[in-house]
Parts: sequence; structure tokens; C-alpha cells
Amino acid sequence: MLLAKIKEELDSLYDDLREAAATSAAAEPEAEPEGVEETEAAQEAAPEQEEPQAAAEGGEEKKSAAEEVPAEEPPPIGPQETDYRAKGYHLDAALPPEKVVAAAEILSRHGFFIEAVTGVDWIDEGQMEVVYDFNHFDELCRVVIRSRLERGKPEVPTISHIYQGANWHERETHDFFGIKFIGHPDLSPLLLPEDADFHPLRKDFTP
Repeated sequence: MLLAKIKEELDSLYDDLREAAATSAAAEPEAEPEGVEETEAAQEAAPEQEEPQAAAEGGEEKKSAAEEVPAEEPPPIGPQETDYRAKGYHLDAALPPEKVVAAAEILSRHGFFIEAVTGVDWIDEGQMEVVYDFNHFDELCRVVIRSRLERGKPEVPTISHIYQGANWHERETHDFFGIKFIGHPDLSPLLLPEDADFHPLRKDFTP
């Protein structure tokens, strides 16, 4: 099945990322639960006559603890299958900029074409994002590749040497978001005036 094959090959791009995440997690010391020291100190300082009241309040504390919603675990590292009817694509892969070219090469080998390249301004997080939409010539199989960049220096390698159609998509994204596609043959303005020094789809843009 095409989707399973693509997922497997894209997943191989995450091997070093998973290894780095595992190494980082192993290096982090276990943190004591917040408030443990304060609770122990308060118990030592509390007068004996307050113990009945504390016992009475114990049930409420246990109930409150039971009602706490557990923190959501981060999604697993690797490409994620999605509900096409809900999302409009079958596979979603978030990769660092240096992995984008390898991902495009995988999709090109399997007969995918580029539908669009666009940007997202995550201004509150200090990041930009490039989103690549791919589809297959022979069967419906839509794949999205995402790459987050530093907002102060949004750079990602071009894929225009793999997909010629990405050339003007990248130029348009550069016009509107200021994202630089390293290695692109011509990032001169496509839709904006030749002397434009602004990027109108950045969230801090003011006309």
C-alpha cells in the first residue's frame, strides 16, 4: 500500500531525532513533585490541635487530586496518519529544515507532485512554518510536510531542483512571509513590487 510505504520511508528520517530525544530524556534528572518540601515543612510546624481538621480535609484533598486532569503526552516522533475526511490529507510529517529535501526526494521517487508551498507566522512562539502539500498522480494520497523555523532567521533549503513547480511557490512564500529558500535560483519578488521591502502576511506587518 502506497501510504504505508511512504510512512515507512519518511519515518526513517526521524531515527536520529528519536535518538537525540531519548538521550536528552535520559540526561534530565528526575524532578521532585512541586510543593513536597513546603508540605513537609507545614506539617512539622502545624500545632497538634489542628490534626483533626487536617484529617477532615483529607477527603477533600483526595477528591481534588482525583479530579485533576492528567497532562497530555506529546505526540510520538514520526509521521502521523490522519483522518482524510476531517483533515484533507492522509499523512502529516513535521521535520526540521535540514530534512525537507530528503522528504521531497522520497515523495518524488514515488510519483508525488507538489500542490502548494506556503507559510505560517507563529509570532507568539517566535517561529515561522513552511507547509508543503503533496499529492499522488495515480491514487489519492495527500501528504503534508511541515518545517518550523526561527522567526528571526527563517531559512530552509529549496526543493525547486526536485520539483520545478516549487520554484514559484517558494518565491510567493518568500514575498509574503520573508522566508528564505536557500539555493533557490531567483527569489526576486513574484507578486509584490520589485522594490518591496515588506512581507504582508507576517502578523506584525502594518500597511
